[in-house]
Amino acid sequence: MPRSDTPARAVAPWVRTRLRTAPWAAAALALLVLVTAYLAAALPRAVDRYETEGLQHDIRAAAPRDAVLELTTPIPVGERGHGLAPAVLQGQEDRARELLPEPIRTDPRQTVHGVRTVKRVEGTDAWLPRPDGISPEFVLSSPSRLTEHATLRAGRLAAGSAAAPEAVVTTRTAASLHLKPGSVVHVPSKSSATPIAVTVTGVVEPRGLTTPYWAVEPLLGTPALAPLVGVEVKYYWQGALLLSPSSAAAVLSTSSELEVFFRFMPTAGHLTGRDTDRLGAALDSATGGPDLVKLRKAVGGGNAALTTELDSITDSYLSMRRAIDPVVAVAVFGIGAVAAVVLAMTGGLFVARRDSELALIRSRGASLTGIGLRLLGETSAVTVPAAALALGLAVLTVRPPGGSGEIPLTPSVLAVLTVALLATLVLPARAVVAHRRPRLHGGRDDVLTARPSRRRTVVELTLLVLAVGAVASLRLRGTGDSGDHLVSAAPVLVGLIAASVLVRIYPLPLRWLGRPARRLRGVVGPLALARAGRSSSSGTLPLLALVLALSTAAFGGSVLAGVADARDRAALLATGADARVGGSVEWTPLPAGLTEEVRGLRGVRDVAPVQIEYGVALPSSQGTSAQPMSAPIVGVDPDSYTRLAGRTGFGPFSAGLLASTGRGGEDAVADTGRVLPAIASPSVAERLGDAPKEIVSAAGVFKVKVVAVRSTTPALDEADFLLVNGADLTHRADTSLLVTGSVDGAALRAAVRAKAGGAGSGSLVVAMRSEARATYVDSPLQSGAERIYLGAIGAGAALAVVAVLLSLLKSAPERTTFLARLRTMGLTRKQSRRLLGLEALPQAVLAALGGMLVGWATVPLLAPGIDLVRLALAAAPGFAPLDGAPLRADPWSLLLPALAVVVLTGLAAVAQAWWAARRGSIKELRAGDAR
Repeated sequence: MPRSDTPARAVAPWVRTRLRTAPWAAAALALLVLVTAYLAAALPRAVDRYETEGLQHDIRAAAPRDAVLELTTPIPVGERGHGLAPAVLQGQEDRARELLPEPIRTDPRQTVHGVRTVKRVEGTDAWLPRPDGISPEFVLSSPSRLTEHATLRAGRLAAGSAAAPEAVVTTRTAASLHLKPGSVVHVPSKSSATPIAVTVTGVVEPRGLTTPYWAVEPLLGTPALAPLVGVEVKYYWQGALLLSPSSAAAVLSTSSELEVFFRFMPTAGHLTGRDTDRLGAALDSATGGPDLVKLRKAVGGGNAALTTELDSITDSYLSMRRAIDPVVAVAVFGIGAVAAVVLAMTGGLFVARRDSELALIRSRGASLTGIGLRLLGETSAVTVPAAALALGLAVLTVRPPGGSGEIPLTPSVLAVLTVALLATLVLPARAVVAHRRPRLHGGRDDVLTARPSRRRTVVELTLLVLAVGAVASLRLRGTGDSGDHLVSAAPVLVGLIAASVLVRIYPLPLRWLGRPARRLRGVVGPLALARAGRSSSSGTLPLLALVLALSTAAFGGSVLAGVADARDRAALLATGADARVGGSVEWTPLPAGLTEEVRGLRGVRDVAPVQIEYGVALPSSQGTSAQPMSAPIVGVDPDSYTRLAGRTGFGPFSAGLLASTGRGGEDAVADTGRVLPAIASPSVAERLGDAPKEIVSAAGVFKVKVVAVRSTTPALDEADFLLVNGADLTHRADTSLLVTGSVDGAALRAAVRAKAGGAGSGSLVVAMRSEARATYVDSPLQSGAERIYLGAIGAGAALAVVAVLLSLLKSAPERTTFLARLRTMGLTRKQSRRLLGLEALPQAVLAALGGMLVGWATVPLLAPGIDLVRLALAAAPGFAPLDGAPLRADPWSLLLPALAVVVLTGLAAVAQAWWAARRGSIKELRAGDAR
């Protein structure tokens, strides 16, 4: 037959052949890359999302009077009212709203303009209520869009003119100031002795007093009984007359200063966490920059001013974010390092499985470049689609909050590319390094005989220097610099050093245990130790992965435990106990029998009644030359209060320190020479000195002598206090109850209402520690950061499991063959399971101990540089009753993951022995098999 000139295709494409011959390995690699790349891509999107939610939450949750943008311009002298016409003001409002710089956007439904008196004007009518003989004062204001925010309840809406002004009032104003449709309120005029008569034409009901329309200026909807402080305190009414827009020019005749106002309520739905700098710059420009000049031209007022507290809200948000971001970065670096090690282990597993194949190809003349490119094609065919799918899943599942802009793709793309490159290059790189020279058989590479190279020693010393520098920097400077990634990587560097040290000392316990084990009667123990010692010295990566995963979990658990402790302590310091019953105003005596009623409630273990009197003047050991000082005096029952102080840890003391003098009660009024033992705060003790000092208070006149000093006490969250035995007070009247136990808040409040009765129940307040604790978690920044830490702990645990499985899979063929040979020599199935379990345990136990030690040591090393106050508490540090929230080691986070690793390793080894026993020995011991 004639030969064809076209050569036949002899072989199938390499990549397709490899994927078809090892589909499960390719699928496992694809799954690992998919999960790892998804976590890497989702992380920056999740951080961006909770930062955006945090900014939007802070703006929405702020008081309307703080968030509002208010543009005001004084009305010039000589204004005749033409510029106050409703159409003119509406046009100015529209132009000003359009000129607000991006990203400032406002809600048109809550935008309002009008004319008002800067100072309140007096109501001169004799029929107006005067509680202490002082005439009421009114704000004259003509807010726009009144009909959209109020419902007419009586009369009609105001119309009128500048000559005959008309107004409406709210229902609360009408009830408090005795106003009704047809009432005429006279206010002074600046141009004549004839007062201005304002006719009330109707009564309106506000549609939500908490909406910005009413909340920015509460007096418009709700009158206030204001105090006038003088020789004695007197009260008078303040209210508002809501003029019609057509009557706005009437204010020109009043004796008060006048201004035009435009109120713009900002919206937050379009803002993202990345807009903080733009928002700050826009606010600066609008309040004192080029945009303010444009606004002044728009409203025709050269002296117009824009005021807002929105910049303070943004600054507070940025302060919390800067405090939280470095703490979150510690978790990100930890889990990222574990993921990188696991990907490197995956490449090592594939290289080990294909070592003979690659050695054969290399011995037949294949170049390193050719081998590397072929392996690169194999892995990229698996990792690239998996990484692309992971990116798509991350974009679909982690969406921006509704209404805000899209989350940038760049950080997620870079993270996915990093994972894909690492997963793609690790197999070719390790194969090229392992097969630099052609070889048929490799030499022994045992843990007991291996000697670290000089290059490895240099790398370990470099990591040691970096770790020491990072820990020292973190202890000295803290996590204040969010861009200092070396500081954030401090726990990872400590874990790397610990893993390197563990690898170096790993042979020592094996040598120590090997000799005594030879004297055992059984063969399993000595053989298992010998096998563990002959394991490859390349087992550094499994140990490193486990140590990093366990230390990351331990550090994350310590962060969460520190956060929980800070919230618990802050809530306990705020309430003093699990629950607190007290008056809404100072010196409100508790009703008789309330203590016994509360003590009998279900779940109540103890009740400590206290009597608190605030603002008691304290004498000084320095005489009259000292500055005045006052502090609360707390009368306590020593037995119950000592138990409470001991349980809470706030200033515990022995009950004997406040032993009763037996000279209290009403009969002690004239006995001013008695001396009461007292426990004082440091500053109060310093002021009183060692000698008895006389105290003049509503509870009695007596002398006190400081017998002990404590910095805190459960009854008060203030810095200064003075504790005495309540039985020694002249006028004994408990004002608060401190309740210990799992009491139900609803039942406690019901008991207080029933005992106080009707009107008196409103003066008593029940505070629950659980409710106070909940107030410290109100920002998505906090909850988002906590979710990141929980995710880091979960991902670290999952990657630790993967590391254990990869470590066992790498040596599975060799172990299976070894077991088959031993089975032919009489080894039982039970002994096979024990052998593999004991062989795998030394490295697992070492990793567990190393992870626990590193996690435990990392906490005291890094605790001085990490303060969790902003992560734990919603408000600024000065608001919360805590000085700090340090890290603390969490025993459960240390023990549980470590025990789980040991148990999992043992179970996996036993499962492998069981599976090898099922397969039998014939297949593993074929003639000519070189394994």
